Amino acid sequence: MVLFSDLIKELRSNILANSKNLQRILNRSPNTAYQKVNELASFIGSHYNLSLQLHFPNSKKISDIDSYGTENIGIVIDKFRRTFPIPREEIKQMAIKVLGNNVQAHDAYMYEGKEGVKIIVENGRIEVLPGSIHLWCKVDDEKLKNYVDWLMQNVYFR
Repeated sequence: MVLFSDLIKELRSNILANSKNLQRILNRSPNTAYQKVNELASFIGSHYNLSLQLHFPNSKKISDIDSYGTENIGIVIDKFRRTFPIPREEIKQMAIKVLGNNVQAHDAYMYEGKEGVKIIVENGRIEVLPGSIHLWCKVDDEKLKNYVDWLMQNVYFR
């Protein structure tokens, strides 16, 4: 069973272990640093038979090595899966139960036989798709980790 909390812990550990090399690369070329940190993420993901990607929607964040693996993370488990193995309503209800009443959970990406859920959290959003999850927010909150662990157990690796 793949747990998000374990995946992120391993990713952060590897980033910290390679931070000096990443800093050297970053000083020479931010583009190369982006490629290297995503190679590292891809390597970690391959251990779990999934695709792990780090995104930098704000290009200035590439220079903040301490933030690598703590926000804007994409996890693709099965890019061809179009529907959830459980009702969408259950995914939305669990988001509110685990993350709190201040989150908003909506149906999203509902076209061509596909389905998805968008969860608006205090510091960003979570896009839950049948074969992937994209966290456009900080992932250091234990409640958020617990929710994504639940998704891994009940949606992605049943």
